Amino acid sequence: AVVQVFFVRGGRLIGREHFYMTHVSQTPKEQILQDFVKQFYAGTPFVPREIMLQTDIEDREVIEEWLTGRRGSRVYLRVPKIGSKEKLVELAARNAELILSKDKERIRREEGRTIGAVKEIASLLSLSNISRMEAYDISNISGFANVGSMVVFEKGKPKRSDYRKFKITNDKNDDYGTMREVIYRRYFRVLKDNLEKPDLIIVDGGVGQIHVAREVIESLGLGIPVAGLKKDDTHSTNMLLGLEPLTEIMIDKRSNLFMLLTRMQDEVHNFTISYHKNIRSKGALSSILDNIDGIGEVRKNKLLKKYKTITKMKEASTEDLEEILPRDTAVKFKEFLDSYE
Repeated sequence: AVVQVFFVRGGRLIGREHFYMTHVSQTPKEQILQDFVKQFYAGTPFVPREIMLQTDIEDREVIEEWLTGRRGSRVYLRVPKIGSKEKLVELAARNAELILSKDKERIRREEGRTIGAVKEIASLLSLSNISRMEAYDISNISGFANVGSMVVFEKGKPKRSDYRKFKITNDKNDDYGTMREVIYRRYFRVLKDNLEKPDLIIVDGGVGQIHVAREVIESLGLGIPVAGLKKDDTHSTNMLLGLEPLTEIMIDKRSNLFMLLTRMQDEVHNFTISYHKNIRSKGALSSILDNIDGIGEVRKNKLLKKYKTITKMKEASTEDLEEILPRDTAVKFKEFLDSYE
């Protein structure tokens, strides 16, 4: 519901503001108005001498007495029937209806992009109901600084307070191993701490990573369905990878479903890349070296002693790095340094 308030001083309209009342679909108009008056005037320092309402309210005398105490002088709640005051109330009511009408259309479109798209996913995957979805992505450069992340969408909208980042203990160039660790750590914690489980897991990483995620979920005794996303030759999402048996479901790129899945994919990808950049750029050089496979404490100290800064390290050639590191490690480390921002 929408409540429109006109502010009148000396018989002149000096301002207006509208307010939303939610969860009131089964509530009578009189009750909505009464609840609003109590909420609004409990939170404002100024209480007017006269408040004009569209309809009478049940506890009018009690509320008048309460407002009189707040104001320090008599306050009246009136329902004008004729004259300029009645016209002002009628105008306020029309304004509220206009706002609500526009919002209904906006809400209808928004629900199509969110709840409607979620229902379509449930239908395509033959699931009875989907409310919460958790999407996963991973990132690394030549096996260095592996990270993963999870984003959460509830009823088709992001729930950023539930997003999670994962710093991977295994720094080998192993996407399957990285995804396995992310999924295991997340859902072991879900079981251990009795956290809310999603209705669907979405993996942004292809068939192999979907199978890895399913194996982990099954090993933990969880019955959470796992789906995935597949890109076309232009690196644009065009398929939803369904449940067992693994099926490819084409997505209409003009549909609300496509927009929701693309948004989820962009959200988890950007969240992961942002975390990866943060891992690479934040803190001391020492902490970066701690996350690189093949560089132990002795080699790390030698690198720090010789180069001191990441800038000087980036200027070093692969041959220079080979004075301290084995050739394979030096080559990979040089690739990592070249990508470092």
